[in-house]
Amino acid sequence: MTEGFKTPERWNVEKRENLKWKTPIPGLGHSSPVIWGNRIFVTTAVNEKGDADLKVGLYGDIGAANDSGKQRWLLICADKATGKILWQRTAHEGIPAIKRHTKATHANSTPATDGQHVVCLFGSEGLFCFDAEGRLLWQKDLGHLDSGYYIVPEAQWGFGSSPIIHKNLVIVQCDVQGPSRLTGAARKSWSTDTSTSAATICARGRNFGKCAVAATSLCRRPSRHTA
Repeated sequence: MTEGFKTPERWNVEKRENLKWKTPIPGLGHSSPVIWGNRIFVTTAVNEKGDADLKVGLYGDIGAANDSGKQRWLLICADKATGKILWQRTAHEGIPAIKRHTKATHANSTPATDGQHVVCLFGSEGLFCFDAEGRLLWQKDLGHLDSGYYIVPEAQWGFGSSPIIHKNLVIVQCDVQGPSRLTGAARKSWSTDTSTSAATICARGRNFGKCAVAATSLCRRPSRHTA
């Protein structure tokens, strides 16, 4: 929200009412776009056959979507003023390690940026860090991240926890079937087992905080784990 500007009360894409620009993004992604300066970063997963289905709405079904074909996991950078795609990078390509729910996608996690780094989490496909120009700086395999229905373990729903950046750490809550953990990636990596079932991770205090918190039962000071 910006002071001094009237906030629109309604939008209409078809009539282009209060719409500055529109840019098509391939594939499916529940991740939110993030903005830094004049750039927008967004992730998506593209089925190579182009037949990925998304079934939203109110219904009860614990089954997985029929979307286990070869995918490309993308990070896309667009110009905030015009919507023009500045660059697109493929972080990973292959068969998904985990199935997704019919309401979910293979790109559920929102990326994080500090203006110099853009961090993307694609669940079992890995954690990826790019610079602002789209150069891959590093990637980490976080293992098999199956965060499906705990009552019916074979019901795989896809991964949804998003990373955060704290100083030189990238922090991720890996809330999965079996031992869950809080993981930080830097020059060295560390992880802490936790039985939390929380879906998010937050940092509190000055400059993102003195502690990273997963649920109410776990608190770790990131500075004690930096390299």
